[in-house]
Amino acid sequence: MAAILLDLDGVLHVSGHALPGAADAVMRLRAAGHRLRFVTNNTTRSRAQLASELRGLGIELADDELQTTATSAARALAGKRVLALVMQAIVPDLEGVELVGEGAEAVLVGGADETDETGRVFSYMNLSRAFSELQSGADLYSLHKNRWWQTSRGPLLDSGAFVAGLEYAADVEAIVVGKPSAPYFQAALEALDADAELTWMVGDDIEADIRGAHAFGMRTVLVRTGKFRPDDLERSGVMPDMVVSSVGDVPEWLERAL
Repeated sequence: MAAILLDLDGVLHVSGHALPGAADAVMRLRAAGHRLRFVTNNTTRSRAQLASELRGLGIELADDELQTTATSAARALAGKRVLALVMQAIVPDLEGVELVGEGAEAVLVGGADETDETGRVFSYMNLSRAFSELQSGADLYSLHKNRWWQTSRGPLLDSGAFVAGLEYAADVEAIVVGKPSAPYFQAALEALDADAELTWMVGDDIEADIRGAHAFGMRTVLVRTGKFRPDDLERSGVMPDMVVSSVGDVPEWLERAL
């Protein structure tokens, strides 16, 4: 039996549409006795919303089996005064963080969606406010630094581009709280009481999922769905332990591997 971290977007679903075999794969992994944790860089919905949507796709999980960037940010920024450029939906998960409009100790950036409202998060006025706080000494935190994300409409720009812009303008380096940061993976392993070398990360993102997990000493399975691009794999220099067509292939392959 193994500990398994499962990414959501691009592995179990794309834009809320379940990928073939996803629900059955989760059921089979549970039936085999594997310990599961669902890990995501999604910044558009609260943990409760994400868990509810997954259950609506036939994927059984409890809310506390799901780890998000917002819950990680809440741990990292507990008690701090924070200017947060994030989607309104995840604010409830920032429990213990004091959200302010000025005089911040930290600036938190993250959030992209397919709706037109997303642009308001990264409006010129909001980005300028963030820049001003950074100039005054605030630390820059990012929910993640993904460059783009895969949707049913194709690839869309993600918040990593705006993080990079603030890093350049303010001459600072962002502290990433989501994948591929070590604290994010460490929190997942602690939740499963698992050792890194005995844990598998299943993902579609060669940088956030595979490279990040490898750096932390975990084994990795790359799926050919979601963000997967053959050229990205070749250029990355990262060698997953296994590349499979989809998450539906993972239970059978893992049975042979173990």
